[in-house]
Amino acid sequence: MAFVSVLSDRVNRACEVLLFVLMIAMVLLTTAQIFCRIFGDALIWSEELVRFMLVGASLIGAAVAFYRGSHISITFLTERLPRPLRLLVAVVVQSMAVAFFVIVGWYGGALMETEAFQTTPALGVSMRWVYSMYPIFCVVVILHLVAGFKCLFEGDS
Repeated sequence: MAFVSVLSDRVNRACEVLLFVLMIAMVLLTTAQIFCRIFGDALIWSEELVRFMLVGASLIGAAVAFYRGSHISITFLTERLPRPLRLLVAVVVQSMAVAFFVIVGWYGGALMETEAFQTTPALGVSMRWVYSMYPIFCVVVILHLVAGFKCLFEGDS
């Protein structure tokens, strides 16, 4: 289990760096697009690239939120439960989240394959690469959730 926690930590650090790079790149590319529109010809591909980068940044940000445990949760009732029951509820919820992301990742992979023949209008890139973000995101979140099981048992002992 220690290996999973270390891997989760390292993957999260890489995600945080990638998220920072994506945010800076989106700001710079959008700024360049504005200047090009004002002073010359528009960059016809920039809006599409920024849109895909925004989707990627949103997914990476969600993965980082799962790592930090800062995703939306309602704890009003579970905080009032006795410790063993609270742990059981947490394990069930965490297990359901893993199952959910396995299903989303599976269908994301299927979508990636069925839409592979399409290309993006401005960039001409296969949609397979665009849709690959979803299974990758799901694998990262599942890794964080599995590593989080250790925290559940350590935090309640």
